[in-house]
Amino acid sequence: MAKSIESPCVSICKLKGGLCVGCGRTTEEITHWRSMKRPERMATNQRAAQRLKKLDKD
Repeated sequence: MAKSIESPCVSICKLKGGLCVGCGRTTEEITHWRSMKRPERMATNQRAAQRLKKLDKD
């Protein structure tokens, strides 16, 4: 069985403009995390990582 995809949550949970500055997920992604299938979680983690990189540059 494939390894589960871990949440990117780092327990900072601070929202700025609908985006968590701790993990990079949107409020919608955070809300729907538990019901997401593996491919959706993988894509969400990739998007969140890209958002965090962009936040670090700003």
